[in-house]
Amino acid sequence: MQWDSLSAFWDMGGAAAFVWGSYGVTFALVALEFFLVRRRRLDTVRRLLRWRRAVGKEKKERAA
Repeated sequence: MQWDSLSAFWDMGGAAAFVWGSYGVTFALVALEFFLVRRRRLDTVRRLLRWRRAVGKEKKERAA
């Protein structure tokens, strides 16, 4: 595919709405997945830290 100008490239031969819309939706979904995975990871780390502290308290109480 070759284009005569930058505006022809952006127009994509009349299919620009489909092409650029597809890129936009894909980018949005990948970004959403990134943030959801990051949030879930942070929640898991926090939950593990709370569990670790609770187990540590139980061990201290048993030892006392």
